[in-house]
Amino acid sequence: MPEDLFGAAADDRLSRQAPLAARLRPTRLDDVVGQEHLLARGAPLRSLIEADRLSSVVLWGPPGTGKTTLARLMAAASTATFVPLSAVSATVKDVREAIAGARHRLGANDQRTIVFLDEVHRFTKAQQDALLPAVEEGVITLVGATTENPIFEVNAPLLSRSTLFRLEPLDREAAVTLLHRGLAEEDATADDDAIDHLVVTADGDGRQALTALEVAIALAGERTTPTRVTLGDAEAALDVRALRYERDDHYDVTSAFIKSIRGSDPDAALYWLATMLEAGEDARFIARRLVILASEDVGMADSMGLVVADAAARAVEFVGLPEAAINLAHAVTYLATAPKSNRSYAALGKARSDVRERPGGSVPTHLRDASYRGAASLGHGEGYDYPHDDPRGWVPQQYRPPEVADRRYYEPSGLGAEADVADRLARWRAEGPTTENHVIDEEGP
Repeated sequence: MPEDLFGAAADDRLSRQAPLAARLRPTRLDDVVGQEHLLARGAPLRSLIEADRLSSVVLWGPPGTGKTTLARLMAAASTATFVPLSAVSATVKDVREAIAGARHRLGANDQRTIVFLDEVHRFTKAQQDALLPAVEEGVITLVGATTENPIFEVNAPLLSRSTLFRLEPLDREAAVTLLHRGLAEEDATADDDAIDHLVVTADGDGRQALTALEVAIALAGERTTPTRVTLGDAEAALDVRALRYERDDHYDVTSAFIKSIRGSDPDAALYWLATMLEAGEDARFIARRLVILASEDVGMADSMGLVVADAAARAVEFVGLPEAAINLAHAVTYLATAPKSNRSYAALGKARSDVRERPGGSVPTHLRDASYRGAASLGHGEGYDYPHDDPRGWVPQQYRPPEVADRRYYEPSGLGAEADVADRLARWRAEGPTTENHVIDEEGP
């Protein structure tokens, strides 16, 4: 039978029943696969659910880890009314109606209301603010579910009034258990390598694992009786591992990328670059981070680093992906293997600290603008020595207000090109205008 007929028959079979993931949705806490740190006997979330003392919570975890299932189990274990809302479709009006209903139930029947808000991170600030008074007053118990880091996506006042529980991706043992439940539900079996493939491709997402298994079973059922899923069926159902890249992954991967370059590990840096590119990260964002890093972490040790990073950023605009990925790789490799110095960055921190915290003096008279009429009569520029008139190209004179004349901000390292800068500055400072200028400030930025 042609392959497309297999697919059509599988589609027909799948359309005649509820999805496997829905049919296997747990109805008891003991049926939940994974999340033992939250749901084992004596674990915090289980204890709150069983005691019916649940306050507002935010469930944070990757897709397919059981957030919606847990919300429904919370409602089932409670005497509260369960009101589900989706942030994708719910409006402020819907939220206010849910709150009004909850207020009525509380006053008329002394019955609490659990409002489950799926994908809470999709709510705007105004929509989240509409929930806050009802949560504060205890009119509703909010259960929010999100795949995104709530620290960035949920309003701080709302988050501070909720308990945050993080759900973890299903480990191998949990995923295998889930798949065997699915096989039993469908009265099917599977080869070990097919199970292994489904576990790997699901990457901790239980719903994705069951969805792929259901398709694989449908394909196998059109070929064999009794139904036995082979590796080929599993590959046909889901043959490419999808790289998940949520908002919190964005921050973590970016951090790993920067720290790998700073740590002079070009292989790690290229790995994280590839991760970002494969996940669809904005190439301009990557280029901007490289330009910043070139001055922050390579700095004066190799000033060409900034030139290379800037050139890569221009290439991203001029060439575009996918070819500009080569330019980004060039810059990443250069910066990772360059000598490192953060002395310019640290020096700026010290200088800014002095500007904020120390009484600043006025600009010394000899440094003031003497180009306009009447400036000379005010003494502006008097005593200023023009460095280019000196054969050395440099003259010792005071360039700072006296209040900060003894402060030392920039202390070059002995790495790369900065070693030459250190030698040059040492000679100049030895001929400085006052001995006080030789004091080295040891405070951090």
